[in-house]
Amino acid sequence: MTGFDELLAVAAHDVDLGRIPACQLAVARHGELVLHESIGKATNVTRFCFFSCTKAIVSSAVWHLLGEGRLDLSAPVTDYVPELAGLGSVPVTVEQVMLHTSGFPNAPMAPAEGADPERRRHRFATWRVEWEPGSRFEYHGQSAHWVLADLLERVGGLDYRDYVHERVTGPLGLPRVLGIEPEEQHDIAELISDGAGALLSHNDPEVRAAGVPASGGIMTAADLALFYQGLLHNPARLWRPEVLAEGTGAVRCRLADPLLGVPVNRTIGLVVAGEDGQHALRYASFGEGNSPRAFGHAGAHGQIGWADPETGISFAYATNGVSSDPMREGRRAYLLSSAAASLA
Repeated sequence: MTGFDELLAVAAHDVDLGRIPACQLAVARHGELVLHESIGKATNVTRFCFFSCTKAIVSSAVWHLLGEGRLDLSAPVTDYVPELAGLGSVPVTVEQVMLHTSGFPNAPMAPAEGADPERRRHRFATWRVEWEPGSRFEYHGQSAHWVLADLLERVGGLDYRDYVHERVTGPLGLPRVLGIEPEEQHDIAELISDGAGALLSHNDPEVRAAGVPASGGIMTAADLALFYQGLLHNPARLWRPEVLAEGTGAVRCRLADPLLGVPVNRTIGLVVAGEDGQHALRYASFGEGNSPRAFGHAGAHGQIGWADPETGISFAYATNGVSSDPMREGRRAYLLSSAAASLA
């Protein structure tokens, strides 16, 4: 069995057993796709919701503001978003927001609120910290990236969805991934749950149009794999090289993940595999064979996105199956990433 055959067999397994309705995967190298396949009720033009894999793309848009000197990682975030003044007397920095150490992991924001600048900022004014900023890591599933979206608008001068496309996906030759209008949603795979339905709101056309910056990216696996090729090769010097190196390789947070107990190995937007042998437990779905320099970001219910500078491979996987069995999803992600990493 060739490497591609093994990878496709792993991907087909849960579809063949009826556990998920469809999946899509892509491998890229040297800036080009080498594999793009869809299995089950999907074709290669079908787009999927990649959940938190979206965070990598939004963070990479913020890197432009850092590279241009318009945003300071060490500055209090209230210098840019004054509505967050109610967070408390200990300043929350921009860096802490990007590292998930800012202390407001559960701060609420409905998609309709977040998509409207006035309503978003009104909601910011109600947020309070749950623990001292910088003292611990706790994954900010939605809240931190609403702050990043506001920074893109206030400092970057564009609607955050437009900014992401004009500064990241568009220059890479990729389609818009945030803020998909209802009339353009016909080719998106409907999320189907076996009982775990918390994220099924992303089936709502209005939620898709809102473009939730932490979890609402709509794309194909090929789009995500090619985005990671962009991070590997920086075509036309899209990002300032020193900022790109920070984002893809400089670990700034090694605090423990409270769920898995391993250092999170967070950069300003991504997760790095690391040399401690615990890469499979980090939230990027790395597999056996990924180098310590591999970087990426996973998404809920088994979505995968990563690149490995040592091999030049990038890999993306998506499914529209929303499962109540995280152990099965984790094992599938590990096997998929291991098979993809072995293609080097």
